[in-house]
Amino acid sequence: MSTTSTGIEGICLIVIPVADQDRSIEFYESIGFEKRTDIPFGERYRWVEVYPPSGQAGIALAPPPPGRDVVATQTGITLTTADIESTHAALAERGADVDPEVARMGDPVPPMFWFRDPDGHSLMVVESAR
Repeated sequence: MSTTSTGIEGICLIVIPVADQDRSIEFYESIGFEKRTDIPFGERYRWVEVYPPSGQAGIALAPPPPGRDVVATQTGITLTTADIESTHAALAERGADVDPEVARMGDPVPPMFWFRDPDGHSLMVVESAR
């Protein structure tokens, strides 16, 4: 694996603040993610990581910093699927807040849609090249 001149090798986690870690774990597991880490840290916190089944980069579901509220945001997280239509339908069937339809903008932009987690954070799903 090559590295940048600073030694950075890749992305392993994206941290998003969540109001209720158990609710978020339940949501991400319901859409097919695996909880790989759930450990206490500090005096009153938990460190939770969820990953797509074959993914090496995960999402850490962390409480917000003290004195701050969770604010819904566009996370910039982009997930891939081989079949955008079936993934869109599966997420909708599981109760995820998905866009009403798959967006098709034409080449070179792949078919895509957004969904929101229980805190309102938006994530994108794109169809991978076949």
